[in-house]
Amino acid sequence: ELVKGLEALRDLPCETTDNHRVSLLVNTGLMTDVVRSLSHGAEGIGLYRTEVPFMIKDRFPSEQEQREYYREQLEAFAPNPIRVTLDHPEIFLVQVRAMLKASEGLNNLQIMLPMISNISEVEESLHLIYRVYHEVREEGYNIHMPKVGVMVEIPAAVYQIRELADRVDFLSVGSNDLTQYLLAVDRNNPRVAQLYHSYHPAVLQALVRVAQDAHAVGKPVGICGELAGDPGGALLLMAMGYDSLSMNAASLPKVKSVIRSVSREWSAQLLEDVLLLDSPHVIKSCVDLALRNAGFGRYLRPGKSSAIAHAEKALS
Repeated sequence: ELVKGLEALRDLPCETTDNHRVSLLVNTGLMTDVVRSLSHGAEGIGLYRTEVPFMIKDRFPSEQEQREYYREQLEAFAPNPIRVTLDHPEIFLVQVRAMLKASEGLNNLQIMLPMISNISEVEESLHLIYRVYHEVREEGYNIHMPKVGVMVEIPAAVYQIRELADRVDFLSVGSNDLTQYLLAVDRNNPRVAQLYHSYHPAVLQALVRVAQDAHAVGKPVGICGELAGDPGGALLLMAMGYDSLSMNAASLPKVKSVIRSVSREWSAQLLEDVLLLDSPHVIKSCVDLALRNAGFGRYLRPGKSSAIAHAEKALS
């Protein structure tokens, strides 16, 4: 019911009232996600997890089977980009061979390296990717070298953005993991889960730094995680300068609706205000208050009146 009537936004650009453009991408893992993603207006796949084909079988899929999985996704979204993560280094070479072959004639493949903590890991991965690329070309496949990027999800990477960006084509923040590692919290552990908060000041400051450092060396930066799919979080990320936001398909219409209804200047002022606050709960309440005042109260959970009151007090 919340997104009813937003279908008309599907083919419209995700652009603010003062013409700032943001790409909305989707997180996916199964072919069943694709139809819903396209119907909700996804402009590409921001995160396709390659471990999914391994998890749904009782054995490792062969190179040919992996190639078929990747080809399905690449064809469904062509010519839009698809970013694939590599979470199993022990079968890294087989995965790269399969995805490169799957990209023949489409050339919309992008490879993301996850859990990077130092420069040598990137350089070693790039060496292997280039090696496989030349091998596959020698086998007769007419393919282009895909763009390669790094996922920023370990705090160490936050402080090496410029060095990482010098070696890759793009960066993408994995905000869920980065939040967990920054706060030393396992959100699936009920004893400490309450300490996990995407609006923690340290998390927001880290996200600001990543966007600034990436753009300082001329590299695009995106983000995938729950914060990108939250309307208020999406506004803050847009104000920080993130070029693309990747989320689950259900969040796409709401996020696009909100972004198309405000100016980037308005979002930048909101970001400036919340960066002065030191409580994640007050920050979240201030963002909720801003959304409510902008006419998007329907996207907020009910029962927030006391939190909103605290936010009003904090801003006054």
